[in-house]
Amino acid sequence: MSSFTGTSRLVRLALRRDRARLAIWVLGTPLIGYALAQSVAGLYPDEQTRLGYAETAVTSVVARAFNGPIAGTELGAVVVTETYLTLALLVGLLSTFAVIRHTRQNEETGRAELLGAAAVGRYALLTAALVVVLGANVLAAALLALAFVGAGLPVAGSAAAAAAICGVGVALTGIAAVTAQLTVTSRGGNALAAVAVGVAFLLRAAGDVLGQRESGGVRLDSAWPTWLSPLGWGTQVRAFGAERWWVLALPVALLVAGVAVAFVLTERRDFGAGLLAARRGPARAARGLLSPVGLTWRLHRGALAGWAVAVAVLGVCMGLAGNEVDAMIADNPQTAEVIAQLGGGAELVDAYLAAMLGIFALTLGAYVVQALLRTRNDETDGVLEALLATAVGRTRWLGTQLLGAVLGALALLLLAGVSTGLGYGLAAGDPIGWTVELGAAALLRLPALLVVAGVVAALFGVLPRVSVALSWSVLIVFLLLGQLGAVLDLPQAALNLSPFTHIPSAPAADLTVLPLVLLTAVAATLFAAALVTFRHRDIPG
Repeated sequence: MSSFTGTSRLVRLALRRDRARLAIWVLGTPLIGYALAQSVAGLYPDEQTRLGYAETAVTSVVARAFNGPIAGTELGAVVVTETYLTLALLVGLLSTFAVIRHTRQNEETGRAELLGAAAVGRYALLTAALVVVLGANVLAAALLALAFVGAGLPVAGSAAAAAAICGVGVALTGIAAVTAQLTVTSRGGNALAAVAVGVAFLLRAAGDVLGQRESGGVRLDSAWPTWLSPLGWGTQVRAFGAERWWVLALPVALLVAGVAVAFVLTERRDFGAGLLAARRGPARAARGLLSPVGLTWRLHRGALAGWAVAVAVLGVCMGLAGNEVDAMIADNPQTAEVIAQLGGGAELVDAYLAAMLGIFALTLGAYVVQALLRTRNDETDGVLEALLATAVGRTRWLGTQLLGAVLGALALLLLAGVSTGLGYGLAAGDPIGWTVELGAAALLRLPALLVVAGVVAALFGVLPRVSVALSWSVLIVFLLLGQLGAVLDLPQAALNLSPFTHIPSAPAADLTVLPLVLLTAVAATLFAAALVTFRHRDIPG
């Protein structure tokens, strides 16, 4: 029997399991790319506005750190600079999660052992995961290139931009193949892959900050740290600006090296084990683990800590950038108008800060979804059934999960406001005042996150089998409506579907209490529906 025996059947199984996730990935990426390209095209319609943007992009340290270098003053170059990081991180994280899910998670849950009882080769499980993930990356990139062309951008540049984003997914697929062999749990594998993504971002940002501007132009020659980062390789393709196609060989080389190392590690480790030995826990559980609240805290503290670090760093950076807003868009009234629309105020700096808090709230919706979907994992893995065999009832267990997600969101929202206020306050000369004001303004976004939590909990109670796909789909809809709805002039009826639309845009707008009360009431209704339906349905669903 070959080491790859059974690969084709495992590919079909993975496609069946992930048909909803893959559809969202493959179709959602080009849709987001098209919407962003259309939005950017409306903001920078002529050569003068694009030249002003390019000057800011190459001179502002904040812009270089977050958006990367710009390849020229063509519309496509501006679109790539504005959209690359969002799409690259999205594709990269989806790739790593998928690889871990179909390798390490299968071993962790015992599914791989069951499959291994048939005629399945040693490399088949990993190979099937790689085929599915790489296929999704290529198909999403092809549709993304068509989306850019449909937005009016040149064909060659569109293909290069899509290939650069695909290259990030390809490179991180190779990294995830290795991290899946190192840890015993899927959570550990995902954490190591996420650390790799974070390091890649920091290397890319450092290289672009340290880069040198070309004499007499707007192009940036990145420093050497950029060439150590898979995220940096994508920017060096220079789509829409004398494309360098040879750079695309770098992510392919990393993929080949990662897969080769993963195959070697697969041979050297025991089935179900990892190269990094799991730490032995104490002989007796801590007193805090004797209650559902303590167990929930123990399970969520690692993810919460990772989110907290990311939120704090980004908050300070966004706050510091607030001091440059007036200078960055002084010659671009279209961008000023968009910031005013997103922030909901006439004062540009206040509107910018409100928009940043809104983006943080939308992003933290992903934390809420991630935290609450652990309930479905516990159910499918059989953990929930064992817990409910004790004195813990269904209502108490699900209520504890909701409480943990809500308190985590509350803490992260407060941290986002405080860190953003601290960054802007340090630049403006009033750190205490702005820290307090933006901390309070951030907390006003909590009712919207409560609604997100209510939707996820209700889906878990009513439609458990499809709750994962539907929960992420709902969040993506909220994200698109919240980020692009006002910019694309969508009907108000569509915007009203998102709870984030109804949040007062403090500090740019005055506080209105009624929308917050109504959102809280909607969330409470959804919580009650989730508890009632979960109490009366079968387990597992």
